[in-house]
Amino acid sequence: MYGRVIGAGTTGAGGATLAATGMWLNSMALMVTATTLVAAGFALYKLAPRPRRR
Repeated sequence: MYGRVIGAGTTGAGGATLAATGMWLNSMALMVTATTLVAAGFALYKLAPRPRRR
């Protein structure tokens, strides 16, 4: 149901394909995963100890 609603908001054949196949859900999940991994990597980078300057 939600796929059809969100897919209807997109334009053209691409939107119809996403709505029909449910591929938008996989795309959204991959985007959330990538964003989370980038944020986690940045957080770990910020937590890493820095060398002291004299």
